[in-house]
Amino acid sequence: MSGFVALIGRDLRLAWRSGSDALTLVLFFVMVGVIVPFAVGPDPVLLKTLAPGIVWIAAFLAMLLGLDRLFRDDFDDGTLMAMQHAEAPLALLIAAKVIAHWLLSALPLLIASPVLAMLLAMDVSTFLRTVLSLLLGTPALTALGTIGGAVTVSLRRGGLIAPVLILPLAVPVLIFGVSAIAPAMSVNSATTALLLLGALSLFLLVLAPFAAALALTVSED
Repeated sequence: MSGFVALIGRDLRLAWRSGSDALTLVLFFVMVGVIVPFAVGPDPVLLKTLAPGIVWIAAFLAMLLGLDRLFRDDFDDGTLMAMQHAEAPLALLIAAKVIAHWLLSALPLLIASPVLAMLLAMDVSTFLRTVLSLLLGTPALTALGTIGGAVTVSLRRGGLIAPVLILPLAVPVLIFGVSAIAPAMSVNSATTALLLLGALSLFLLVLAPFAAALALTVSED
């Protein structure tokens, strides 16, 4: 367990030293909200209708930006090989990286979501549902990104291939995420979408460390 916590702290410290990655994600996330009103017009009714899809597309694309570095740096400097031969199970260590990756890629988006909500003319109720849906859904995107990063870590252009592999798997997450905050959805339908989103995240969070560990073991062989 000490290795688990130490690995989370290590990834957070490395990200803090670089400093620019989280800021890049937030700026990309917010820039989508800045550009869309110019593209579709400033009509508040139209923006409210499009807001759920815009938020989730922006979150998904922003989280893809840091995907290539999830395992790439560890692969290049030999840390990944040391993890594979550590006493702690590889799946447990990958679970630590999943948590660190969520803190570094998803949490900044949640913090920046009020800015995007104002740009897209969201009311308070829609904004709260948006934050809840992102809180429940971004762990699923993080888990899928972990699997994609592990599968492509040994490939020269893995950073380009991983998003292509992840996109079809992420479609259910995007559907449930948008359904949870769409204005046309009833309260019962939105609640059901949130529950399904949370269940999907839990399933993928359990699956991801083992699937990523298997992919990394195969890539080493």
